[in-house]
Amino acid sequence: MTSAPLPSVDVAAVPADGFVLDVREDEEWAAGHVDGALHVPMSEFTGRLAEVTEAADGRTAYVMCRVGGRSAQVTQYLVQQGVEAVNVDGGMLAWDGAGRPMTTDDGSPAFVL
Repeated sequence: MTSAPLPSVDVAAVPADGFVLDVREDEEWAAGHVDGALHVPMSEFTGRLAEVTEAADGRTAYVMCRVGGRSAQVTQYLVQQGVEAVNVDGGMLAWDGAGRPMTTDDGSPAFVL
Protein backbone atom coordinates (compact mmCIF):
# COMPACT_ATOMS: atom_id res chain seq x y z
CA MET A 1 0.00 0.00 0.00
CA THR A 2 1.48 3.35 -1.00
CA SER A 3 0.71 6.68 0.60
CA ALA A 4 -0.52 9.69 -1.32
CA PRO A 5 2.19 12.06 -2.48
CA LEU A 6 2.90 14.95 -0.15
CA PRO A 7 1.10 18.10 -1.34
CA SER A 8 3.68 20.75 -2.17
CA VAL A 9 3.96 24.07 -3.99
CA ASP A 10 6.67 26.34 -5.31
CA VAL A 11 7.28 29.59 -3.40
CA ALA A 12 5.75 31.53 -6.29
CA ALA A 13 2.42 29.76 -5.64
CA VAL A 14 2.13 31.03 -2.05
CA PRO A 15 -0.40 33.88 -2.09
CA ALA A 16 0.71 37.18 -0.57
CA ASP A 17 -2.12 36.86 1.97
CA GLY A 18 -1.73 33.10 2.45
CA PHE A 19 -1.48 31.43 5.86
CA VAL A 20 2.24 30.66 6.23
CA LEU A 21 3.29 28.33 9.04
CA ASP A 22 7.00 28.56 9.87
CA VAL A 23 8.29 25.49 11.76
CA ARG A 24 11.93 26.59 12.13
CA GLU A 25 13.57 27.11 15.50
CA ASP A 26 13.66 30.47 17.30
CA GLU A 27 17.13 31.56 16.07
CA GLU A 28 16.14 30.87 12.46
CA TRP A 29 12.87 32.81 12.85
CA ALA A 30 14.69 35.76 14.44
CA ALA A 31 17.10 36.02 11.47
CA GLY A 32 14.26 36.48 8.98
CA HIS A 33 10.74 35.25 8.27
CA VAL A 34 7.65 35.83 6.17
CA ASP A 35 5.67 38.81 7.47
CA GLY A 36 2.46 37.60 9.09
CA ALA A 37 3.57 33.97 9.37
CA LEU A 38 2.72 31.90 12.42
CA HIS A 39 5.86 30.62 14.14
CA VAL A 40 5.51 27.19 15.73
CA PRO A 41 8.87 25.39 15.97
CA MET A 42 8.71 21.74 14.95
CA SER A 43 9.97 20.82 18.42
CA GLU A 44 6.78 22.35 19.93
CA PHE A 45 4.38 21.31 17.20
CA THR A 46 2.27 18.54 18.69
CA GLY A 47 1.69 20.57 21.87
CA ARG A 48 0.53 23.58 19.85
CA LEU A 49 -1.61 21.79 17.23
CA ALA A 50 -4.84 23.42 18.47
CA GLU A 51 -3.25 26.87 18.00
CA VAL A 52 -2.30 25.97 14.44
CA THR A 53 -5.71 24.59 13.47
CA GLU A 54 -7.42 27.65 14.98
CA ALA A 55 -5.10 30.01 13.09
CA ALA A 56 -5.63 28.11 9.84
CA ASP A 57 -9.40 28.51 10.24
CA GLY A 58 -10.15 26.34 7.21
CA ARG A 59 -7.48 27.97 5.03
CA THR A 60 -4.59 26.11 3.43
CA ALA A 61 -1.49 26.14 5.62
CA TYR A 62 1.68 26.82 3.60
CA VAL A 63 4.28 25.05 5.76
CA MET A 64 7.84 26.30 5.60
CA CYS A 65 11.24 25.58 7.12
CA ARG A 66 14.76 26.31 5.85
CA VAL A 67 14.83 23.91 2.87
CA GLY A 68 11.72 21.73 3.11
CA GLY A 69 12.59 18.67 5.20
CA ARG A 70 11.04 19.60 8.54
CA SER A 71 8.09 21.28 6.85
CA ALA A 72 7.44 18.10 4.84
CA GLN A 73 7.12 16.13 8.09
CA VAL A 74 4.80 18.73 9.61
CA THR A 75 2.72 18.91 6.41
CA GLN A 76 2.27 15.14 6.48
CA TYR A 77 1.21 15.29 10.12
CA LEU A 78 -1.27 18.13 9.48
CA VAL A 79 -2.84 16.30 6.54
CA GLN A 80 -3.24 13.22 8.75
CA GLN A 81 -5.05 15.46 11.27
CA GLY A 82 -7.45 16.68 8.58
CA VAL A 83 -5.85 20.10 8.10
CA GLU A 84 -5.39 21.31 4.53
CA ALA A 85 -1.64 21.84 4.30
CA VAL A 86 1.04 22.03 1.62
CA ASN A 87 4.81 21.92 1.91
CA VAL A 88 6.64 24.91 0.42
CA ASP A 89 9.37 23.42 -1.79
CA GLY A 90 12.81 24.80 -1.02
CA GLY A 91 11.61 26.60 2.12
CA MET A 92 13.00 29.94 3.18
CA LEU A 93 16.10 29.55 0.99
CA ALA A 94 13.85 29.36 -2.09
CA TRP A 95 11.64 32.17 -0.73
CA ASP A 96 14.67 34.45 -0.34
CA GLY A 97 16.09 33.33 -3.69
CA ALA A 98 12.82 34.26 -5.39
CA GLY A 99 13.02 37.75 -3.91
CA ARG A 100 9.89 37.30 -1.78
CA PRO A 101 9.75 39.75 1.14
CA MET A 102 11.09 38.85 4.57
CA THR A 103 11.08 40.70 7.87
CA THR A 104 12.51 40.56 11.39
CA ASP A 105 10.91 41.40 14.71
CA ASP A 106 13.66 43.87 15.63
CA GLY A 107 13.94 45.72 12.32
CA SER A 108 17.40 44.35 11.47
CA PRO A 109 18.10 43.18 7.90
CA ALA A 110 16.42 39.82 7.24
CA PHE A 111 18.39 36.78 6.11
CA VAL A 112 17.96 33.00 6.10
CA LEU A 113 19.88 31.27 8.88
